[in-house]
Amino acid sequence: MATLPLISDQEASAEVLAVFDDIRAVRGTDDINNFWRALAHDPALLAATWGRLKDVMGPGHLDPLVKEMLYIAVSVANGCEYCIHSHTAAARAKGMSAAQYGEVLSVIGMAMQTNGLVTAMQVEVDDAFLV
Repeated sequence: MATLPLISDQEASAEVLAVFDDIRAVRGTDDINNFWRALAHDPALLAATWGRLKDVMGPGHLDPLVKEMLYIAVSVANGCEYCIHSHTAAARAKGMSAAQYGEVLSVIGMAMQTNGLVTAMQVEVDDAFLV
């Protein structure tokens, strides 16, 4: 259960509505996700988070689908159910196939297993890996 009620368009300040309008324009949708509606309680945080997300997830050296797959992996590592669902949907919208999703999950599972083992054994990092 949410700790804050979601801000509707009718309750939103002009500052919040401006961010909502930008989200709609950038994403080409009329929908505003619950995450943004919850963040709308703090208009400055809403604007800053949306701005940073647009920068990070926008055009760059990594393919947009790769960015979404990375977001899925980090969301799993952090245990963020909302973000797992949100970014899995975004990855699928960007063309992620069932086979790719399965491979992403395999990599996540392998990394979690080996991370746990190396952490438990406190293995020293090889000199060759240090940059």
